[in-house]
Amino acid sequence: MTSIITPRPSAAPASRRSFIATSGSLSAVAVALLAGKDALAQGMAADTSKDVQILNVALGLEHEAINAYQLGAGSGLLQKPVLDVALAFQGHHKAHRDALIATIQKLGGMPVLEKKMDEYAAALNASTLKSQADVLTLAARLELGATNAYLGVIPAFGNKDLAKVAARLAADETMHYTVLTQALGRPLPAGALSFGA
Repeated sequence: MTSIITPRPSAAPASRRSFIATSGSLSAVAVALLAGKDALAQGMAADTSKDVQILNVALGLEHEAINAYQLGAGSGLLQKPVLDVALAFQGHHKAHRDALIATIQKLGGMPVLEKKMDEYAAALNASTLKSQADVLTLAARLELGATNAYLGVIPAFGNKDLAKVAARLAADETMHYTVLTQALGRPLPAGALSFGA
């Protein structure tokens, strides 16, 4: 799915904490549209302006992840097959981005714009990346934050089909985190129920 974003001033707080804090009120309509279940969304009432705001925070996080992987790929620090995995994960984030953009547009909203690469580089301290391990550590930190953000919204949904969308996004992020952690040679969390806390 390809979307064209028309430039318009827009700023969404790109913070996983703000996503968790505000997304508990994401409407069933927004989640149904995000899941591609337009028929389920028909007839539901919702405050779509709040949904657009929440989805734009999630979109900002996906923009950040896409650009973080681009920084890593362009750094020359990633060796095959790690580079291939990083690009595959970037592709997952692009699919998440496209689904969020389509949902925001269906709700009548304006998707938050992607920042310039140098803004992401500064925010992510790209100048401190000196090795493949540095790149993977950054990616793992972002993926863990995304996992916890998406898991944090699941309890807000009474409808299991709607909660499934957030769970699927969280599953992608958890997979990314797990693979990156293993690539770094670090142990996985020792205890059960370690994500989403």
